[in-house]
Amino acid sequence: MLKLLKYAKKYIVHALISPIFMIGEVIFELMIPLVMADIVNLIQTDGFSDASLNQMLKYGLRMLIYAICSLCCGTLAARAAAVAGMGFGAKLRENMMGKIQTFSFSNIDRFSTASLITRLTTDVNSVQNTFVMMIRMLFRSPVQFVVALIFTIRMSKEVSSAFLVSLPLITLILIIFAPIAMKRFKRLLEMFDGFNASIQENLTNIRVVKAFVRSDYEKDKFKTSNDNLLKASIHAEKLMILGQPTFMMIMYGTILAILYIAAKCISAETLDIGNFTAVYTYVMQILMSFLMVIFLIMQFFMSQASAKRINEVINEIPDIRDDTATVTTVKDGSIEFKNATFKYAGANNPVIKNADFKIESGEMVGIIGATGSAKTSLVQLIPRLYDVTEGQVLVGGVDVKDYKIHALREEVSMVLQKNVLFSGSIADNLRWGNKNATDEELIEACKIADAHEFISSFPDGYNTDLSQGGSNVSGGQKQRLCIARAILKKPKILI
Repeated sequence: MLKLLKYAKKYIVHALISPIFMIGEVIFELMIPLVMADIVNLIQTDGFSDASLNQMLKYGLRMLIYAICSLCCGTLAARAAAVAGMGFGAKLRENMMGKIQTFSFSNIDRFSTASLITRLTTDVNSVQNTFVMMIRMLFRSPVQFVVALIFTIRMSKEVSSAFLVSLPLITLILIIFAPIAMKRFKRLLEMFDGFNASIQENLTNIRVVKAFVRSDYEKDKFKTSNDNLLKASIHAEKLMILGQPTFMMIMYGTILAILYIAAKCISAETLDIGNFTAVYTYVMQILMSFLMVIFLIMQFFMSQASAKRINEVINEIPDIRDDTATVTTVKDGSIEFKNATFKYAGANNPVIKNADFKIESGEMVGIIGATGSAKTSLVQLIPRLYDVTEGQVLVGGVDVKDYKIHALREEVSMVLQKNVLFSGSIADNLRWGNKNATDEELIEACKIADAHEFISSFPDGYNTDLSQGGSNVSGGQKQRLCIARAILKKPKILI
């Protein structure tokens, strides 16, 4: 959790201001019971005489000023904490997404898409909420607890003795149950991954589900995933469900003990009524602040599981890097495989073994083979989407590992097996190939890909909006748009 706090650096001022205002809120809040005690003592001694009423008005005005100051400090603290918390969460997500963009295919293979989505949303939200609570309550609750306890001890040592049993008891319960809760919430987050995977798979492939009339099967699969998540949630929350009434029982037991002790002290005239009202208020504040500290610690332990999963993404080292690469220009589109062997991570046997061939710049070559014969795996080695396990792949006479990745991939354009389009206009999708392309260049590329005719038939032409994944165009049209996008890049190598 502490490793992630560096992402709050930009919001350090707000993160520091919030606790300062929180302490101010507590101080003004703790002054009110003292004034209340003075009012009660004044009524007890002088009744409602003109002099006492005037004094009470002064006390009332002082209470009002304290309350307004407390309210202002609390509002400013809450606003600063919200800015710091939301900013921290946004920065954390931004860095995680930036790191994911550096992953090779093999890195992405180690994390499922659903798991990455959960980490970017649920896990970040959990850590963000804990961070906000930390900067608000980590200072407020201990300060409130300590100051209120000091006031209580000063007013009545006998009453404050009731805490000697309850507070250590609550601390002991916390020490026992916190590590168990953390393990259970870690398991719950893993179930979220499976749940999100089920939803994503179903919605992405909804047309296939309907085409094969598999809605009932998908409903049953979703129910299983949902029920597993429910069981994991109940299992994780059991400790919280048991903990809350346990803590409340100890809290109310402490209040009863304090009331009993206070009643004896009042009878013995060692504690007056006015001070008792202040002491009782401070007792409630002590107990509430201690419960808030407990809740904060529990939240901290629960978010540890999320923090660990976030750190796994941030600390993942990309398998394909170009730290030592120096070449920034691809001379030509020649490709050479020199005894290249490739094996997927965790696989026993290589899918490509001792591939050895050369394609000259300007040549057109077709790679033919049965399904599963590693045609796609072979071409993915050219732009370093994967790296060879043994041997070399050369582009323009230079080992692909010697190129800066951006420079190499700028000169390789690939139309993937799965034709992927994004939400936005047709023109926006085409400009993925060249963001600065003119309208004339778009038309030229689409004519080569045999896409210009069907695009022109749309009322809005190249400004036609595509649905998510390009679902409002046919499979063949989608493929032609992807080919046009690849051509528009004007690469040295076109796959």
